[in-house]
Amino acid sequence: MISSPAPGVGLSRTYLMRASDALASSTATYAIPLLVLVTTGSTALTGLAFLLEWTPRLSAFAFAGSLADRWGAGRVFWVSNLLRTVVVVLAGGVLLVLPSAGTMTTCVVLTFGAVSGLVAEVSFVAVETLGAESSRRLGHAAHRLQAAQTGIDQGAMLVGPLLGGLLLLAGPTVLLSVVALLSLTAAATSGDARAPDRDSVPSSLLTGWAILRRTPALVWLVGGLAASNLATGVLQAAAPITVIHHFHYSTAAVGSVWSDAAVASLIAVWASRHAIDRFGIWSVGAGAAAVSTVACLATALAPTFTAYTVAVAVVMAGEGAMTVVLRTLRSRLIPVQAFGSTLAVTIILVLLPLPLAGALIALVPTAGIPHLLLACAAVQGLALSACFTGLRRHRATCEPRQPQDPALHKQLSQPVGAP
Repeated sequence: MISSPAPGVGLSRTYLMRASDALASSTATYAIPLLVLVTTGSTALTGLAFLLEWTPRLSAFAFAGSLADRWGAGRVFWVSNLLRTVVVVLAGGVLLVLPSAGTMTTCVVLTFGAVSGLVAEVSFVAVETLGAESSRRLGHAAHRLQAAQTGIDQGAMLVGPLLGGLLLLAGPTVLLSVVALLSLTAAATSGDARAPDRDSVPSSLLTGWAILRRTPALVWLVGGLAASNLATGVLQAAAPITVIHHFHYSTAAVGSVWSDAAVASLIAVWASRHAIDRFGIWSVGAGAAAVSTVACLATALAPTFTAYTVAVAVVMAGEGAMTVVLRTLRSRLIPVQAFGSTLAVTIILVLLPLPLAGALIALVPTAGIPHLLLACAAVQGLALSACFTGLRRHRATCEPRQPQDPALHKQLSQPVGAP
């Protein structure tokens, strides 16, 4: 059984845990390559820093879920954030006594990036496991919690790069101090969630894979998410080429496209909560999938930069709403036993299309990118149609249980600002 926040732990505390953890991870993720560039001036080492940061992230999924199942997600979240705090403090202390540039300084930053990336994914699996347990206890109101969590994650992705860049202007020590403070806040707010779970069970990726194979609805869901990620990944990888070479705008315009898209996504995530209350999870999911697919087609056919920017924003808005729907369904479909391991398997499968998207952009000539986007949008549309058809075929397994925590349900159902 999965460790979850104690009944006395309010939603605001759960949100603070997730927000501080996500912001620490996002700030470190985007600031470390910048820190390498500032200290070395080498673009090659900057790329190496990105590689060394993401390789441990992907490998972390091989054991993060098992740790959550064996030791309790709350305890894993607490330990991982404490570990990140210690690593950040040590790195900051070493950088204080080392020269601002040099081989040792570079090695310290690269090592910190690798460890930070690994810890970030372990804590993410843990906090996602805790969120899924809270969702199950909320029954039909689970989508509200998932909307809030998705909004927190996307907000951190939007704020993290900006915060990291601003803090780096004040110096590496200030940057690392803030990351350490955020990590310590996440650990401190975990509270009773870190209590050991007497019913924790041994598990592994093989356990998660076996559960996935015998849960057909979950297979459909993962397939839909993977196809959607392929289309979004190709769109993201192609954006600099499209903006700079096709529309002849500057690199700053690329950032503005994704800033607008992030804002649109956050608005869609907020709206999806109310839309699901009114129209139901299936209608909102199918509508979001259709909007995202049509908008992806529009990005390939956009005649102007403005039209392209709007199309990208609509794609990400549809993705945001669809993420709330699919994450809500995922929390219902993955069984409590070995949840962490099964979650890790689904994340690995959903992330696999991203490197494939990069490979496709590398292989396809610039003139062929619009055709590639059209093809990916078509694949996305077909895959999502099959996904929702398959999910509805197994609708009984997607239905929520009655909420087991009336206090949490009441708290989540109150309007924002209600006592």
